[in-house]
Amino acid sequence: KFDTYAANSPAGIKERLVENVQRLALTFQELDKPVIAAVNGVATGGGVDIALMCDLRFAARSARFSESYVRMGLIPGAGGAYYLPRIVGSAKALELFWSCESIDAEEAERIGLVNRVFDDDSLMDSTLEFARKLAARAPLSVRLVKKILYQSLVSDLRGALDLVASNMPVVRLSDDHQE
Repeated sequence: KFDTYAANSPAGIKERLVENVQRLALTFQELDKPVIAAVNGVATGGGVDIALMCDLRFAARSARFSESYVRMGLIPGAGGAYYLPRIVGSAKALELFWSCESIDAEEAERIGLVNRVFDDDSLMDSTLEFARKLAARAPLSVRLVKKILYQSLVSDLRGALDLVASNMPVVRLSDDHQE
């Protein structure tokens, strides 16, 4: 793609961020299938943010996480400031952003940053086992639960209940439910 602006101009920096980095967050948001991250090693800054974009996050016991932007005089550009407070709460998100401290997998699980922690040598097998179980579930229900959950986060109760009521006939009349 032809860059409209000079690479190091404010407009050029914004254009590259929107077209390259932020496109991933928007793609993940629009994807109606489950996305699972398996973090094995160190995830910092954008690496953490990519994991946050996923619906579920599993980690190896040796994994470490750090939101290191402030240490480098930057701000989270890949959606971290959007996702992290929704996952761990505003105060904990600010603490992680401002302190730039690294947390281990157990702490990440305790604060809700990751769903599960596995021994290093079983991370991928355990993640794939979970994914296979999820893939065996009713696919329409899995997709609609994801859609309803995320839309409910930005809706009031009445709107969330209406969304469920509008989608209930779809799943009630599906082959999966009939089976």
